[in-house]
Amino acid sequence: MSQQLPDVQASSPDVTVGLNRVGVTGVDKLVKLGRRDRDPIVLMAEFEVYVDLPSWRKGADMSRNMEVIDETLETAVSEEAYRVEDVCGDAAELLLAKHDYTTKAEVRMEAEYVTHETTPESDVATQSTADIIASATATEDGTSEEIGARVTGMTVCPCSQGMSASRARQTLRNLQVEDEVIDEFLETMPQAGHSQRGHATLTVESEGAPEVDLNELIEVARDSMSARIYNLAKRPDEDHMTFEAHKDAKFVEDCVRAMAEGVVEEFPDLPDDAIVTMKQSNDESIHQHNAHAERVAEFGDLRSELTD
Repeated sequence: MSQQLPDVQASSPDVTVGLNRVGVTGVDKLVKLGRRDRDPIVLMAEFEVYVDLPSWRKGADMSRNMEVIDETLETAVSEEAYRVEDVCGDAAELLLAKHDYTTKAEVRMEAEYVTHETTPESDVATQSTADIIASATATEDGTSEEIGARVTGMTVCPCSQGMSASRARQTLRNLQVEDEVIDEFLETMPQAGHSQRGHATLTVESEGAPEVDLNELIEVARDSMSARIYNLAKRPDEDHMTFEAHKDAKFVEDCVRAMAEGVVEEFPDLPDDAIVTMKQSNDESIHQHNAHAERVAEFGDLRSELTD
């Protein structure tokens, strides 16, 4: 006769304090993204799964959470086509349904995503990578989903570039070059500035599912920096990237504002209450610290600010 094991997690805790998030992290799963008339994309994704925990319960059912994730992803990979944020949404809704003591369930996912492109000057086929960011939160009132990406690019500091331009102007004056020629030269040939590797993060969250395309979001994020970078680059491509970056020098704050402008231009049909998160972090080359800026806002507020 088997002995019935006690459900310790369902007992009362010694300290009756509720918790916002209890769950598991670092769950690796293969996710297949179906595409119409094309081979599917297979991602190695890392999941985080959370539920809230009331003050009267000692612990959450970790094994049940894992069961839901496995069940959801196994179902998702069999579908012909779906969006990665819907995987999170399905899992969050199942979590909520299977935990009668919770009021909120959250599922987050990150995965490396590869896009194919050609280099800007040598026209050589190469690849670029982006980190997909997706999440969903399910409550009794409905489910909100988030989709976005983190990409890497190049930025140039306008401040140091301005100092270089000032030095160049004085040097040319000392060589008896006329001011009109100096102005034309500096207008045509951007001066040196210290460069950084920039990391742009852009996500959109709304009730149901955001009406945005992941690839278009990635494009907006990449275009927000001074220049794109490529996994493969020949010398003409390196020259192109360097010139383009110095021609469009940007502070970390400028990159966030460029993302805001890009989202409003590319996704005009987003609902006003959609939440747009924009972050830019630059790895400084001449400082030991890094630079960071971000903005989280409703889409309607961004649109109003840009049209005022």
